[in-house]
Amino acid sequence: MTAVDRKLIEAAAQKLRDAHESGTPCQPLNADIPADDLEAGYAIQDINTDLWIAGGRRLVGRKTGLTAKSVQAQLGVDQPDYGMLFADMAYGDGEEIPMSRLIQPKIEGEIAFVLGRDLDHEGLTMADILSSVEYAVAAFEVVDSRIADWKIKIMDTIADNASSGLYVLGTQPRKLDAFDPWSCGMVVEHGGEPISSGTGAACLGNPLTATLWLARKMVEVGRPLKAGDTILSGALGPMAPVNAGGVYELRISGLGSVRAVFSEE
Repeated sequence: MTAVDRKLIEAAAQKLRDAHESGTPCQPLNADIPADDLEAGYAIQDINTDLWIAGGRRLVGRKTGLTAKSVQAQLGVDQPDYGMLFADMAYGDGEEIPMSRLIQPKIEGEIAFVLGRDLDHEGLTMADILSSVEYAVAAFEVVDSRIADWKIKIMDTIADNASSGLYVLGTQPRKLDAFDPWSCGMVVEHGGEPISSGTGAACLGNPLTATLWLARKMVEVGRPLKAGDTILSGALGPMAPVNAGGVYELRISGLGSVRAVFSEE
């Protein structure tokens, strides 16, 4: 358990909620809390998760972040992190996303898995993942930060719900035996020009491996994954900036495509 005073944890959680509600970013939390204190980061995230659920937000899944080894090295960690997905974060393929909901967004191409069975017991294996995933779709994660200028350390991003913003799911579901999550290629285009590319292997070696890590972690922390949950398994390539009025298309070989459309405001 973190040694940070509970009042500092609660004050940091309030600071992030205020930034979320006002759209005005706050200063990094690491001025008061050690930048490498993962336990403090998750304690802050948990406070806001519980308050949001109590306030009526519906939890519909999780996201895995920091699945690229290069990003882990940059932030000085050796494992991914996780955040919560709420129903009000979801947008449909091609549905306009109001820029007013975002502060300093970036976009990532990912594979999303939707579960058909609960993953709620200890000792989960890859076989459990393979039998529990109902289908996969191409997905955009619109990452965002409530921390000014993205000046984040690992504790900041964990506390800030793993720097999650919104997400967009494709509408071409595929069973796991219809494509290869490990070798599939990915490209994100803006205005017909590629701005990010990668493969499934860029996501912790395999997006299914990232999903297994997440499922085990959720059992460990008492928020197990349930049937119907959406899992954003992690980026297949670098983040790209988002422009107002922009239309972004993600294509993943064997998995189809999805579009993210942002308002002009």
